[in-house]
Amino acid sequence: MHSKDQISYEDYQKTADWLLSQTQHRPKVAIICGSGLGVLADALKLQDSFHYADIPGFPQSTVQGHAGRLVFGDLKGKTCVCMQGRFHMYEGHSLGKVTFPVRVFKLLGVETLIVTNAAGALADGYSNGDIMIIRDHINMPGLAGLNPLNGTNDDKFGPRFPPMSGVYDKDMRRHAKDICKTLGFSQFVQEGVYCMVGGPNFETIAEARFLHKLGADAVGMSTAPEVVVASHCGMKVFGLSLITNKVVKDYEDTERVNHQGVLEVSQMRSETLQALVTELVSRLDINNNTA
Repeated sequence: MHSKDQISYEDYQKTADWLLSQTQHRPKVAIICGSGLGVLADALKLQDSFHYADIPGFPQSTVQGHAGRLVFGDLKGKTCVCMQGRFHMYEGHSLGKVTFPVRVFKLLGVETLIVTNAAGALADGYSNGDIMIIRDHINMPGLAGLNPLNGTNDDKFGPRFPPMSGVYDKDMRRHAKDICKTLGFSQFVQEGVYCMVGGPNFETIAEARFLHKLGADAVGMSTAPEVVVASHCGMKVFGLSLITNKVVKDYEDTERVNHQGVLEVSQMRSETLQALVTELVSRLDINNNTA
């Protein structure tokens, strides 16, 4: 992020103040929904919702399967805010804009960020429709210098050099695995490493082989920037990838991935993901506050 793209603390505060003036909800949990996964917000009770276009400072989502709404509400007794649609580098947004909502969430009082995404399987043992609990990530744009923390550090949010080891909360991952067993769908639940690439094109065969050799189990075009900023802000982070396609790693393979297929698998697993996230939120040890 170049200095000209730098967003001031006052910009984040202005958006947070506007939202706080429009709703009585004071969320402790934020959920970012990936492609086709916006139905997670449907589980929220006593909803207040806002289109991104109506929120001061908010970017706009342009991707099919992203509704472009911020939804506040209660989930199993916990107050949450849910993004129905996220922002991506490939849409032309700076990383400051991609991660803008996360710092706004921090100013709203959010303590835990749950991120979901649609991803392609690199691991040989994964199948379409599998749910991968994210253990760690490889941030390819970040390794190339495209990092949302570039520029002047704002100590009000976090330190100049934040650690990223263990960024995906171990206790929440353990709870999620227990929930999957209890709900009876652990047979298609994995735990692995997510790799972010820039997109918008899907990977070449050579790129897929390269990422697999690096230790990535699934690949997508989002998530890492939001997680980096959330961790910088001191939030707990939990992540889920819905495996929507097998990434081609064989030159003899004639299969081709497309976005419509991604959305179809997302729809197939939407209720399962909703059940998992709902139960996970119910187990969080947080205190609700209302205005």
